[in-house]
Amino acid sequence: MKIGIVCYPTYGGSGVVATELGIALANTGHEVHFIAYKQPFRLSYFHENISFHEVTFADYPLFEYPPYETALASKLVDAVKFSKLEVIHVHYAIPHASAALLAKQILAAQNIHIPVITTLHGTDITLVGKDPTYAPVVTYSINNSDAVTAVSADLRRQTYDTFDISKEIEVIPNFINTHIYRPDNKSHFKKAIAPHGEKIIIHTSNFREVKRIEDVIYVFYELRKNIDAKLLLVGDGPERQKAEQLCRQLGTCSDTRFLGKQDAINELLAISDLFILPSAAESFGLAALEAMACGVPVISSNAGGIPEVNIQGVTGFLSEVGNVNEMAANALRLLENNDLLEQFKTNALAQAQQFSTERIVPEYEKLYGNLVKKIEMKFVAP
Repeated sequence: MKIGIVCYPTYGGSGVVATELGIALANTGHEVHFIAYKQPFRLSYFHENISFHEVTFADYPLFEYPPYETALASKLVDAVKFSKLEVIHVHYAIPHASAALLAKQILAAQNIHIPVITTLHGTDITLVGKDPTYAPVVTYSINNSDAVTAVSADLRRQTYDTFDISKEIEVIPNFINTHIYRPDNKSHFKKAIAPHGEKIIIHTSNFREVKRIEDVIYVFYELRKNIDAKLLLVGDGPERQKAEQLCRQLGTCSDTRFLGKQDAINELLAISDLFILPSAAESFGLAALEAMACGVPVISSNAGGIPEVNIQGVTGFLSEVGNVNEMAANALRLLENNDLLEQFKTNALAQAQQFSTERIVPEYEKLYGNLVKKIEMKFVAP
């Protein structure tokens, strides 16, 4: 099958999942075409079944802001016509879904019919999408897509609560490549970071306010009162400076490393003992799943779709957003009991297997196939 995937090419979750989906589909023999304004960052090598179409637009003085949505629609028309795409799968509703529907209408006028699948990822619904500036377009785009998926049951519920949706939304969760994210014995690497056997705590994110990085540092501050530990903060973003200042105020900097953006996050997770995710909102909790796939239990908030990934008292512990004391107490409970910690590591790994590429990607393949058959039955003459 020839599949077009539209996504943001950035470090955000929607771009990561879209890129990994395309790679997985290509590995199974499908022809995948990425359409974006820049090559997705995880698409860093040649693959015989993957092509990239860059969305470009002229900078005319008349336009105060470049008309990206129009340029994207035109690029989709071009890709469908000349690469013979059979499916357009857009990730993140704004503005990808509306651009795809415009392209679909243009193509239909030329007797070319193609289904559009929209996958909702989170802030396209919970934050940006419900802004009155965009809400009518988001509502229309969801209701007029040929199929709509959400990455968690919680996001599906929020979509129905927020918008006037008549379209059925199917939950297809995010997934993890368990061949890359897996437990790995890197004792020499761990010893370099924790030379005296300290416990390693890790957090990865884009350091936005919603991630509550300061809560991570407060949890670590409480932990250090009782055990020897190191904190790895992986990522970068607008909250980093505040986090650095808090670290200095609390006196934890000697045991804290700000590592910035890292490509081999799996290697850092594999040497860690505990993952902290205190977010105020998460549509799914992909970072937690990556940690669990490496056998790392999770201390998290109970926001959004996180409880669908991190199981209370099994793979980690859940707390109300901002309850730093309880998070620290739960973390200490695990780190002071090696038998309990090992059991939670085993449980975390088993739970992550339920979200493996091999389990989830076939759900998308089935969806594509059903939609293509419907198009053929409706428009192709017998």
